Amino acid sequence: MMLRGAKVLARVDDAGELAVEGGRVEIRYKPNDGRAYAAAARNLSSAGGGVLPDDHCAEAARPEPKSGGSGKRPGGRKTGSVASSGKAPPTEPAPGEALAYADGACSGNPGPAGAGVILIHASGCLELSEYLGQGTNNIGELVAILRAAEQSLALGLPLTLYTDSSYSIGVLSRGWKAKKNQELVAETKKALAALPGFSLHYVKGHAGIPLNERADQLAVAAVEARASSGWVEA
Repeated sequence: MMLRGAKVLARVDDAGELAVEGGRVEIRYKPNDGRAYAAAARNLSSAGGGVLPDDHCAEAARPEPKSGGSGKRPGGRKTGSVASSGKAPPTEPAPGEALAYADGACSGNPGPAGAGVILIHASGCLELSEYLGQGTNNIGELVAILRAAEQSLALGLPLTLYTDSSYSIGVLSRGWKAKKNQELVAETKKALAALPGFSLHYVKGHAGIPLNERADQLAVAAVEARASSGWVEA
């Protein structure tokens, strides 16, 4: 099957139909990577493949739910967090939340820069490819996070966001002092603080993680085309 541009293996029943439980289907990105996921059935489409026997895939465990919940501590205080457990990142948002992957790109650093975001919520999936003019990779990363926060606020949803930018996580949630981009850092912090809840998580870049790869593609496309798409339905 196809899931948001990536080819996956999906569990089917004896009749060859998707085995749907609670609206979700077990999927694998690779048959032997030891991890199984659950994707919304509505997001799966045919890739023209056939039905394979169960033993085509090795035994796999579901990744445990990420910690952080809605991004609030008891008493309603918002918090940002960084994932460091090594668990596989999610492909679907938790109930009542938005899930985003954000990335930046730059040709020359400094040079033509862009931001890319893929944001998934209960009603659909949105993508953003934004050209920023002359800038740096760090500016692209921060703007991508800022746009994800702005869109989540417009939807009225808590945000769980994944980025491969250690710099962004450092200046936004670890107390690193920003020597450059101070206004942008402050604006992004303000946007995150306005959300009903948020958490920031690190994901390894260029590691074959489909949603992070898609965010990178959107950022690179903006740089290559020197153009912005605005938010579009994916």
